[in-house]
Amino acid sequence: MFKGARKILKCHNINRISIRQVSDVEIFINGKSVCVPSYFTIGQALKREKITVPSFCFHERLSIAGNCRMCLVEVEGWWKLQVACSVGVVKGMKIRTNSEKAKRAQEHVLEFILADHPLDCPICDQGGECDLQDLSVRFGNDRSRFTDIFFSGKRAVENKTLSPLIRAEMNRCIHCTRCIRFASQVCGLEVLGSTGRGHDMLVGTFVDKLFLSELSGNIVDLCPVGALTNIPYRFKARAWELKTANSIDVTDATGTNIVLNYRFDRVLRVLPREHEEINQEYVSDKGRWAIDSLEMQRLVTPMKKVATCCCPLEWDPALKMASEILRSVSPDRIMAIVGPQASVETLVASKDMLNVLGCENLYIERDMRYTACDTDFRATYSWNITMKDVATADKILLVGTNPRFEAPILNMWIRQAYRNNEADIYAAGPPCDYNYHVTYLGDNIKSLTNAEMSLRGAKKPLIFVGVQQLKTGGGKLMKILHKLAHHFKKKDYSVLNIITREASFAGALEAGWKIGARSALEKKCPKVVISVGADSIFYDWNPPSSCKIIYVGYQGDKGAEYANLILPGCAWTESGGVYLNMEGRSQYAYPAVTPPGKARVDWKIFRALAEYCHLSLFYCDHNSLCTRMAQISPNFVCLGDFQPKIFVDMVGYLALKDDCGNSGPFCIDMPCMKDYYCSDIFTYNSPTMVKVAQKAKEFEKSDYYSVY
Repeated sequence: MFKGARKILKCHNINRISIRQVSDVEIFINGKSVCVPSYFTIGQALKREKITVPSFCFHERLSIAGNCRMCLVEVEGWWKLQVACSVGVVKGMKIRTNSEKAKRAQEHVLEFILADHPLDCPICDQGGECDLQDLSVRFGNDRSRFTDIFFSGKRAVENKTLSPLIRAEMNRCIHCTRCIRFASQVCGLEVLGSTGRGHDMLVGTFVDKLFLSELSGNIVDLCPVGALTNIPYRFKARAWELKTANSIDVTDATGTNIVLNYRFDRVLRVLPREHEEINQEYVSDKGRWAIDSLEMQRLVTPMKKVATCCCPLEWDPALKMASEILRSVSPDRIMAIVGPQASVETLVASKDMLNVLGCENLYIERDMRYTACDTDFRATYSWNITMKDVATADKILLVGTNPRFEAPILNMWIRQAYRNNEADIYAAGPPCDYNYHVTYLGDNIKSLTNAEMSLRGAKKPLIFVGVQQLKTGGGKLMKILHKLAHHFKKKDYSVLNIITREASFAGALEAGWKIGARSALEKKCPKVVISVGADSIFYDWNPPSSCKIIYVGYQGDKGAEYANLILPGCAWTESGGVYLNMEGRSQYAYPAVTPPGKARVDWKIFRALAEYCHLSLFYCDHNSLCTRMAQISPNFVCLGDFQPKIFVDMVGYLALKDDCGNSGPFCIDMPCMKDYYCSDIFTYNSPTMVKVAQKAKEFEKSDYYSVY
């Protein structure tokens, strides 16, 4: 419509008028003339003009319900007050938010809500963060006309446990239906609903079943009152007692922005931090609740293994022993393996120390072999699109991956494309628990022959391949996918992208680490292995007795079990650092608490170890280390911005031609919900995640699981 209007104006030699001016309408807000787009609601217009109107049910990322009746405004010429969140603007509309009639109506609505609301504020976890408290102070009255003359008490509703993570105190519910809309529209689960009307309205599950979703914890943040509570956090602290630190979720590679709430040097809660291009304002359940793993099996002092026991040491003899082990063998017989949560600072310092020592054997646990070039070719492992661009796709092909559990935040954007853009989604792989309709093409590489027909006619196609499928036979698979993506080549973004899993993956490859630690161990047979928080590798590889293991990490798992020398490091909540997500975007996680016992920051351990080995690294603090990081890659210090990649078209041509490929079916680690919660070492050591995983397995056997 607007394109046609612009053509007409151009033909008649009239001055060009922007689309915004053509589509704007003039309205009056509290006597002030403003111009807003014609598709705006009254609520959007008020928000753009920074005029506060109270609301409980409205949320800008959910559909409009209009059932709390708090955002009432007076419109001149309309016989009754209007709900601002759902009424559209009209040319010449005169809106008053500060009239006596509107203020009195808002006050009466609050009085009705508080008439049924229990006096739980002293024991409610939402105290200090409650929208009902805040709006009652600002827009309510300090008197109530509610008198219980029949001595029947306030409304009483049976409480429910929606899951081992969420407790529903339904006496406090004000029927805003945010949780219902979030479960349906974002989680894709028709689990929550409402029954009854008015005073007798109840929100909950229609039958007795669990609300299990990879994003279920966000309904606790969405609830404007204390009706939905965080079970692991209940009764631990008040909002005004907590300190905050901005951080990054390291349980996956999406780079979700989070806030760490801590008190008395202990992290108590994780909340999402708004970032429009990555996670909006959501966080996955593992990122929110696996935080208790940081308190399990912590390494708090240096230790050496004597027979089958670990004896504590001071740092000086421990570093001397480590330097003697390193200098006792040839540098080419030393190997370093990095784990999934290492920061860029640790990756750079450890690599510099070993490189100066003469060692080039630095590997990550994940294997990804499909190109003939080196792994530091950025376009081979990071995206050339932002996560926000995923929501604009019209056809999506998933190859050997289930993003719902491998990258929940990415899956949120895919679901937005499915709901808002009516995207067609195709999958090549085994059947999985997706939360959108998927057309299965097959379960092996041969099924991709039909993919071109499925994606035909797409204006913004996207292909996502799981990094697990590139472990063996990745060259042949990427050749086929690159050829398929070449048919739908776009100038402004890359069609083919890889879904990675580890928070340290992109940063390690950017710093120059190599892939495939397992195969390198078999080929090189090292005499000394330095594990930088790597534990999974020791579940697949049993080190020989002649091999010395130096473990630098914070959790006593398999790596520490096999280690001859343990140097206690820090978790990301204690050391902070730079992390690169699957987009290749650099973000900084601030430290929140101090490390326990004698534990030290990982990169400082390697800096001190270099001195004991009589090596010079030319940096001694974080500022000088950042200078070194900028020398390696400017992307390490260019924080927050998405960096477009170059030579994206070359990736397909560099794929291995002599790769025979994997003719068997694609294998996915997390096809079902029960596989999500304990999918790695970090979450496996979380008591909360273990408990939920057990409940998920039990729920799979219930009668209602088939219609979940």
